[in-house]
Amino acid sequence: MIIELIFIILLIAVASIIMNFILDIGSTILKIAAHFIAGWILLSIINILPGIHIPINIITVAISGFGGVVGTVLLAILYLIF
Repeated sequence: MIIELIFIILLIAVASIIMNFILDIGSTILKIAAHFIAGWILLSIINILPGIHIPINIITVAISGFGGVVGTVLLAILYLIF
């Protein structure tokens, strides 16, 4: 009886550690996804401007998403220069 009780306590402890780890990773993945969506929206808005057509691919979305407005403006300036 005591061995089963100790086993259940250890099982609950290990399960809680694993769930905590999974939730931390899930939170990070959701934050990265939110940055990519924000970058895609910013690039879509800036492509409405006449004379600027920045291709929307994974690299430009990442730069725009993680760089924010500054990253998007930097992409627009680089597009106009080159």
